[in-house]
Amino acid sequence: MSEPSDLDLEHIKAKLLARKAELEQLDESSADARKPVELDQTRTGRLSRMDALQGQAMAQATHRRREQELQRIEAALKRIDAGEFGECVHCGEAIAAKRLEFDPTTPLCIDCARQD
Repeated sequence: MSEPSDLDLEHIKAKLLARKAELEQLDESSADARKPVELDQTRTGRLSRMDALQGQAMAQATHRRREQELQRIEAALKRIDAGEFGECVHCGEAIAAKRLEFDPTTPLCIDCARQD
């Protein structure tokens, strides 16, 4: 198993920052879809309003998932800056490099992740 010290932290940090910017841009561009739906029946019919409510609910769920991913990215960036990136936040053991390459935001080693 490769150790996290084998990782290119600058590359990982750049990758995380790029993903963060992408998520923030996507979230900004979808802000209108999360706005409350008008209930004026004279302007839209019942089915159109139901479609709009469903679209709004899906946009809000997507927004929540993006927020969670942004929080994970921020936490990973803090671990990089603190010199703790690649260490399991639960047990302190090294996280496998392949696991970090697949998901650089992962805070747990595979053993601790299995326990959750």
